[in-house]
Amino acid sequence: MPKKIPVAPGINTDAVKVYGPGVEPEGVFVASPAEFTVDAKPIGGLPKDALKCVVTNPKGQVTEPIIKDNKDGTYNVAYTPEDEGPHTVDVNVAGKPVGKSPFKVGVVEGSDASKCKAYGPGLQGGPTNKPAKFTVETKGAGTGGLGLAIEGPSEAKMTCKDNKDGTCSVEYWPTKPGDYEIQVKFADQHIPGSPYHSTVQDVIDPTKVKASGPGLERAGVRAGAPATFTVDATKAGVAPLDVTVIPEKGPKEKPIIKDNGDGTFECTYMPQTEGKCDVEVKYADQHIPQSPFHTKILPSHDASKVKVKGPGIEKAAIPASMPIEFIVDTRDAGDAELTIIIVDGNGKPIKPDIIDNGDGTYKITYTPTEVGRYTITVKYGGDPVPSCPYTVRTTPTGDASKCQIIGVKCGDVDIPIVRRMSTDTEGSVASYESTTSTTTTTTTTTRETITKTVTVHEETVIKVNSRDAGKGRVTATVTAPDGTDVGDVNVIDNGDGTFDIVWTCPATGRYTLDIKFGGVAINGAPFKVLAEEGPPRSDVDGMAQDMRPFDLVIPVTGAGPGQITGSVKTPSGKVHTPHITENKDGTITVKYSPVEKGLHELSLINKYNNKHVGGSPFQFHVDEIKSGQVTAYGPGLTHGVVSEPCNFTINTKDAGAGGLALAVEGPSKAEIKCVDNKDGTCSVSYFPTKPGDYAIIVKFADKHVPGSPFNAKITDFPGRHVPLGRSSEVPLKINEPDLSQLTASIKSPSAIKEEPCQLKRLPNGNIGISFTPRETGEHLVSVKKHGRHVTNSPFKINVGPQEIGDASKVKVSGLGIAEADAGEIAEFLVDTRKAGYGGLGVSIEGPSKADINCEDNGDGTCTVTYRPTEPGNYILNVKYADQHVPGSPFKVKVHGEGSGKFVETITRKRQAPAVSHVGSECELGLKISNTDPLDMTAQVTNPAGKTEDAEIIDGSACTYTVKFVPTMMGVHTVSVKHKGAHVAGSPFQFTVGPLGEGGAHKVHAGGPGLERGEVKQKAEFTVWTREAGPGSLGISVEGPAKAEIDFEDKKDGSCQVSYLPTEPGEYTVSIKYNDEHIPDSPFKVFVTPSIGDARRLSVTSLQETGLKTNQPASFAVQLNGAQGLIDAKVVSPTGAEEDCLITEISEGNYAVRFMPKENGVHMIHVKFKGAHIPGSPFRVRVGNVDGDPGMVHASGPGLEYGRTGEKTHFIVNTCGAGAGALALTIDGPSKVKMDVEEVPEGYKCIYTPMAPGDYFITIKYAGAHHIVGSPFKVKVTGPNKAGVTGVHESSQVVVETVTKTTTTTNYAAMPNFISDASKVSSTGMGLKKAFINKKAQFTVIASSAGQNMLTVGIAGPKTPCEEIIVKHHGNHKYVINYVLKEKGSYVMLVKWGEDHIPGSPFSIVCT
Repeated sequence: MPKKIPVAPGINTDAVKVYGPGVEPEGVFVASPAEFTVDAKPIGGLPKDALKCVVTNPKGQVTEPIIKDNKDGTYNVAYTPEDEGPHTVDVNVAGKPVGKSPFKVGVVEGSDASKCKAYGPGLQGGPTNKPAKFTVETKGAGTGGLGLAIEGPSEAKMTCKDNKDGTCSVEYWPTKPGDYEIQVKFADQHIPGSPYHSTVQDVIDPTKVKASGPGLERAGVRAGAPATFTVDATKAGVAPLDVTVIPEKGPKEKPIIKDNGDGTFECTYMPQTEGKCDVEVKYADQHIPQSPFHTKILPSHDASKVKVKGPGIEKAAIPASMPIEFIVDTRDAGDAELTIIIVDGNGKPIKPDIIDNGDGTYKITYTPTEVGRYTITVKYGGDPVPSCPYTVRTTPTGDASKCQIIGVKCGDVDIPIVRRMSTDTEGSVASYESTTSTTTTTTTTTRETITKTVTVHEETVIKVNSRDAGKGRVTATVTAPDGTDVGDVNVIDNGDGTFDIVWTCPATGRYTLDIKFGGVAINGAPFKVLAEEGPPRSDVDGMAQDMRPFDLVIPVTGAGPGQITGSVKTPSGKVHTPHITENKDGTITVKYSPVEKGLHELSLINKYNNKHVGGSPFQFHVDEIKSGQVTAYGPGLTHGVVSEPCNFTINTKDAGAGGLALAVEGPSKAEIKCVDNKDGTCSVSYFPTKPGDYAIIVKFADKHVPGSPFNAKITDFPGRHVPLGRSSEVPLKINEPDLSQLTASIKSPSAIKEEPCQLKRLPNGNIGISFTPRETGEHLVSVKKHGRHVTNSPFKINVGPQEIGDASKVKVSGLGIAEADAGEIAEFLVDTRKAGYGGLGVSIEGPSKADINCEDNGDGTCTVTYRPTEPGNYILNVKYADQHVPGSPFKVKVHGEGSGKFVETITRKRQAPAVSHVGSECELGLKISNTDPLDMTAQVTNPAGKTEDAEIIDGSACTYTVKFVPTMMGVHTVSVKHKGAHVAGSPFQFTVGPLGEGGAHKVHAGGPGLERGEVKQKAEFTVWTREAGPGSLGISVEGPAKAEIDFEDKKDGSCQVSYLPTEPGEYTVSIKYNDEHIPDSPFKVFVTPSIGDARRLSVTSLQETGLKTNQPASFAVQLNGAQGLIDAKVVSPTGAEEDCLITEISEGNYAVRFMPKENGVHMIHVKFKGAHIPGSPFRVRVGNVDGDPGMVHASGPGLEYGRTGEKTHFIVNTCGAGAGALALTIDGPSKVKMDVEEVPEGYKCIYTPMAPGDYFITIKYAGAHHIVGSPFKVKVTGPNKAGVTGVHESSQVVVETVTKTTTTTNYAAMPNFISDASKVSSTGMGLKKAFINKKAQFTVIASSAGQNMLTVGIAGPKTPCEEIIVKHHGNHKYVINYVLKEKGSYVMLVKWGEDHIPGSPFSIVCT
């Protein structure tokens, strides 16, 4: 029977490969393991025991190597030859030799270090205090010793373990971080890669970092005061420290971190706004324990935490005249201003001495001069401290009767003292039924009398002897003639029992000197001292009676601060100087202390024009206060205003019986009112209705009282006269601190409706208007706040026919209207005597600036001088009442040589840019120095008025590219802002599609190089020519030294220009396009000397918007290694300057604090060694945000064309732009009559051009920013109706606008979604429960619910949830987070499209 026998298939030995150093002809060493590989992968491996290997040495001895099956079709074969010489290696598979078997291998004595290798993480690095491991392999390298060495910051212990397989395991233990060098040698030779370099680092363990300090305490930190804390990372290893302060209200802030060099850090931040605050502290990008730290920002101060203690506030009796002190402790109360007010029982203040101890405590010292009660008020940050006010009582000390004056000296003149005996008799009457008794007391005292006058502005010294008066001190007060205290009175203790009283009389009049010792008046006090001009004279009789002081409020117009001067002429012919106070409301207060009885004359002169103010000179009568006669006094006897009550008082005390008769005679009937005050006086008022001189007659018992009849000047203050035909500034009686809340309009006699006019703060601090009257008669000015008239509005302004100026009657003569010499003064005369009233205007145009000076000769003529600095042809314009005088404009030829100024000029051709198309990406390039990309924003408004954010790309060196994709043709507005404020040149015009008419007026330039400069520092600016079409761009820089110009074409319609000034001084930068100046050119630039180390300083935490009045603001300044002092001041919108408080936080770091008191833009000047630091002055906004010129647009025929003599108009749309100043300027061949009226969308400008030619309309909003398209070029045609040719005229109107808004409703077509809300699922604890102030979360999955929108809303017990965050995680899976701020029950709606998802609405309980 046949039998089946399995036969194994044959092995394809040709596919087996043999390779490795153990079968190579050479390279094998005696006693060194040799290896090779048998690869049978192509045939799927070998059967068991199919591989046979034999090694035969030179002696013929045979050994079998070790075979290791790698289980992957490969086999490792190893053997160790013991003899030198040729060896044979036979490799057979199933009895057949494979590869090139038998292999001839030459074995030699020796070693080869290049065949060694080392590997492992320990060769690259590792942590400190942990083993760093690596392996050294010496297989096939021969025989030799293995050498290991390590060098580095620490002595690292090293161990080496032989693995008996040709490898060694090495470990080393570094204890310090740093770079280590590891040397590995075999047979004294470096192996490949040796020496190795390993970097060892400390073990970074953020859990071992500790942070502590007041800036992290839960008790809170104070707003506006530096908050500090310490971070200790000494046990955590070396890693980056990152700290972020996250206030509840306000932006995140990075504090100042100071590395102490010992593993600790000092951190300082400046809290700003009250509320919760978290401080994140990360080490190696991981939160340290307890981070984020939860603190809170407390109010900048807490007066309730102030402690006051010390004898100066205790209820125990205090000795008068002796200095006493108390301590105010504010260490727990924050940072605020400490105010100490101390007044005596009469309300008279005492100035305390406040010493800052530098540790939050203050030492207060004061000297009570009176006996009685004192009230001490202590306020911190304007708030009273606990137990305030404090009441203390003083008691007399010493014996004042033992003191006496022993000497008086004025300047170098000794004034004798006369002592007189005086007797004072006091009587009292007591009546008991029918019996009357009289008691009389007689006292005799010695009184000192100062016998001579003292000299004004000379130092007066009175010496008082108190040697016999006991314990106590001399105190003194000097009262001026107007009743105010003379502040600078010094009492000097000579140390010998005498005191010197030193003061200076600031003005003429009688002064009262009250000298006390121990709180009690010395004999003879108070003393009367008469101060006069000239040397001291006899005044023995000057102590008889006090004269009634003179006090009068008088309206003035058009006067700046310090412009009004006054003099009083006495009955004896002497001239005294009164005290004048400016009241900031269009009036002044005149105070004078008379020294003589009788009729006086008051003259008030306006230094601006050297003329009397309205009504001056005034007359007033002076009598004695206690004359025993009937007297009349008060302002109504001297001055008054039409239709306002004029008041005065009549005193009939001690005058006996008699009848009182009153009469007022003058240009109008004046109603008289007389009220009996029941105290021997009566108050009188009369009401004049026309201006002029009035006689006030006061008789008693049919006799004129002293001074009657009185002469009063009545003026028409509210309706003052202004000249016709020129712009006039008229002050108004308005007491409002913030101009931004007011609007003004004016109605002329023939106008049907009101027109807007400009409100402004005049140089004297008053509020007024500026307008140009066009007709005679009464004009009404309405001033409103929030739509309501302010007090006294509407105001009346009268323009009289006699004030019409006639320019044709003005005569101009002199050489200066024809020729002049460069550098020399030219002169001509203007005669207006026959031309009526009007304003004279002189301007000059030419190659150089020429300062003009006009001097009024007082006879109707005016001398005009000017000084040109460069030769050439000039145009001289002379106007009267805004009209050219005969011969104007004059052509003046200036001869001579130039001023020697250096001029650098370049010219570059500009090509027309490529046309932008709808749907293509548009780019606008610009460079804004000293900016942070994070502070930059850009928006684009299309021709339809839709505004969208634009992409702004950050380039190198503060360069930026604004990119957007337009969706329609036309002019787009690109607004680029830095920290919310438009950058120079913004808003930009960008035309999509074909460009319109180009020209120089379409070129704009901006940048710091057109505003300021520094010696040897590049001054940079950008010129945008994209909208101007092709042309020639010329740039010149003129100044005291050559300034090399650098030009770079950005190839996007803009170019970057810089120049390098080498000397300080004024430079002129002229930019022309096709030989015409671009808008605002030429630019005046002042170049300062090098600021030196000031350049190293930097500013952080400066809040540029959102500041509030009367709330402290602060920022930080870092010196960054510079050595020196800084100073800072803040300038308010009205020009008031105030020094900032500077506090050193740490070495080289300062906190700067200030308190804004006005709304508007404030400029903060920060200087280092007298030089501005980079960015100074800084611009901050207090109150509401400025208007946005990027949101203003203009349209209408008046921006394109017009005809001479015909009205045309355009509209400026300010909807959505906020409130700001709208400035309209029209330049062209003639003056134009401009009228601006308010319309719903903004303001409508109507103007009438009179001469043909090109006019340019400039429209600026909220400062110096052109609106897009400005200036507009208007072509006017028609006959010349202006009367003059070849002139350049300018007309301007400025309007303070109000905020206007527009409401539009856009309906967008919703897509048709197909969805099923029932297939949406939701999970998470946040669907049911939440914890107060903790993040709650849930998930919504709509993967199977189709396409639609997810809507989530939460309604609470009082208010809805403030913020819900919905994040899409892909495939319609949404994760929703929310935080609830109060306990209670909430309802949450979750909709997919318009439908609720399953379970919605959900009920949530917050605990």
